[in-house]
Amino acid sequence: MARRKKGRPVSGILLFDKPVGLSSNAALQKVKRLYDAAKAGHTGNLDPLASGMLPICLGQATKISAFLLDADKIYTVRIHFGVRTSTGDAEGEGIETGPTDEQTLSRLAEVLPHFEGEISQIPPMYSAVKHQGKRLYELARKGVEVDRAPRQVTIHQLDLVEQSGVEADLTVRCSKGTYVRTLAEDIAKAMGTCGHVVALRRLAVGPYCDEALHTLSELENLAQEGIEALDGLLLPLDSALQQWPAVSLTMEGAFSLSRGNPVLVPKAPDQGWVRVYGPQSEFLGMGDMLIDGRVAPRRLMSNKKA
Repeated sequence: MARRKKGRPVSGILLFDKPVGLSSNAALQKVKRLYDAAKAGHTGNLDPLASGMLPICLGQATKISAFLLDADKIYTVRIHFGVRTSTGDAEGEGIETGPTDEQTLSRLAEVLPHFEGEISQIPPMYSAVKHQGKRLYELARKGVEVDRAPRQVTIHQLDLVEQSGVEADLTVRCSKGTYVRTLAEDIAKAMGTCGHVVALRRLAVGPYCDEALHTLSELENLAQEGIEALDGLLLPLDSALQQWPAVSLTMEGAFSLSRGNPVLVPKAPDQGWVRVYGPQSEFLGMGDMLIDGRVAPRRLMSNKKA
């Protein structure tokens, strides 16, 4: 007999402001516990050193979490030049020093444009990338270093906000899979020195850019008022998908789609992902347009809340 899931069938997206010192998984578990949610997942790991936007998907929102995982991100990062650490950030030990004279530091503005566009990165050893079934950070903690294949990422925009002494603040808009720690090290290397990240904050994930973030203390205080107060912070599932066009189905079409059948949609987009809605404007899920004008079900929401 299958074990019954514990927790409420609550669905929605919470824009959590992850604090420094808390892992993404620990943040997820705290939020899940406060909401008493049966199912939850986050949408892109943030290191304990980092803070900022961590969208947490509750219930059926986990079905569309991959769209946020694949989305572009925006960060602010502070780089300290002249010291390279074992982890690429302030949590590691210093393993190399480099020049920090005025001539070296003045090259920052000059080298930044070379890192915009598609670039190649080698994942850091302190990352969740797997090597022969083990996470790289597990090997790194044992003092083991292995060869890593470079990966292509895209830096859409890289701006210098402020430079003071041996530190500089940058804003980075980048594709999924970008390691900001590696970017900081590569920028320092191009300047003729070394460096590491001392502060990192994520400002935006995909369509979520200007929305308010909710702190752990705010959630804990609202929890004292009752679960309804917490539920009021949740964003609707389709708020994560506004960049894709929407199509509407009749009652018959919605029923057929729910049974796994492609449905003809007049005047629909030629191809690609679409948001699918029922006759009462209810969000049914994500579909994929076929070349014959039918929409095929791909990520459908169930009739249940989670």
